[in-house]
Amino acid sequence: MRNQIPGHEAKHKEAGFSLVELLIVVSVILIIVILLQVKGSGFGAALGGMSGGSVFRTKRGLEKTLFQATILLTIVFIFVSFLSVESQK
Repeated sequence: MRNQIPGHEAKHKEAGFSLVELLIVVSVILIIVILLQVKGSGFGAALGGMSGGSVFRTKRGLEKTLFQATILLTIVFIFVSFLSVESQK
């Protein structure tokens, strides 16, 4: 058994709780951003159909911003998930 420092365990639980809260917030924002992307591309394109007639389109404006936000939020989600698991050990 490890030696416990008085009060150290309470701080550990508070940090773990805040990571869980952060994980929930990031996941909700990620879901919203993904749903906005699907809404912007049309329902047929969301199911794998081709809505524009071309195979490749350049992302511009809001579509590009949402795409980049999705990548960033996914990286943050994975990082916070990793920290959350490590804090539980």
